[in-house]
Amino acid sequence: MKAILTHPGSAHKDDLLACCLLVARHQVPVWRREPEASDLDDPGIVVVDVGGEHEPARSNFDHHQFPRDHEPICALSLVLQDMGLYEDAKSFCEWLEPAEWFDTRGPFQTAEWLGVDRAVMNRLNSPVDITLLRRFAQKNEWNPGDPIWEMMRMIGEDLIMYLRTLRERIDYVAQHAELHEVEVSQDKARTLRVLFMPRSETMPDDPSSGLARYVSVSGEKVDGLIYPDRRGSGYGLSRHEDSPHLDFTQISEEADVHFAHARGFVAKTSATELERLLELVAQARV
Repeated sequence: MKAILTHPGSAHKDDLLACCLLVARHQVPVWRREPEASDLDDPGIVVVDVGGEHEPARSNFDHHQFPRDHEPICALSLVLQDMGLYEDAKSFCEWLEPAEWFDTRGPFQTAEWLGVDRAVMNRLNSPVDITLLRRFAQKNEWNPGDPIWEMMRMIGEDLIMYLRTLRERIDYVAQHAELHEVEVSQDKARTLRVLFMPRSETMPDDPSSGLARYVSVSGEKVDGLIYPDRRGSGYGLSRHEDSPHLDFTQISEEADVHFAHARGFVAKTSATELERLLELVAQARV
């Protein structure tokens, strides 16, 4: 691979992020100019968000030639598809679909689709967005060693790692997690559903990171999560999606609970036996 080529002028989130992924993948310079026919014909030059072609076999990833009523999809989407990461990105990156809408439909239709006022869209920007896009647009070529190129490489590497490791974590949770029901009283309506991740030698470095995503993907109805504390030998207890049925301040005085957040959404305990962990959850029932 020789280079990545994208359009000159102002930069947008979709072409910048598409280039970030490609920089991480190929470690080559980024050119910002209009493509020539020879660029489009050369599979060694990745043409992104310009050129009027979507031909992955020739390394061309543009979406502007799609029909007006085509589903919202941008250059970033096409690159993610080519890398086999698109479906996971749609599932795990909540910002991706709004980015597709914004790039293909503009701010007004995107705001309408999101069900928010147009003014809200500007509130989503920060110096991180503004400076990276502005600086990226200031030069026609970025090479390894340039600060912006190196930042793009790191963004691309982190996004690829996030998607690949999260899928691995979700698969791990699916194989090892246990679903338990905690009955607080004889009233069945007060039953709590808790997902428990036992400690093991093969668990990921941060065993809690894939739990919430697994619950979302699996469709399970869960009130709380119990998972190994990565800072100690005990376990963490948390309520899932801010469940109104759990308040861990209610167990703050227990001898084996060394931390309970003042807002009640998480606690840490030195307890390791499942029976005791479920008992603490039952005591936290609101």
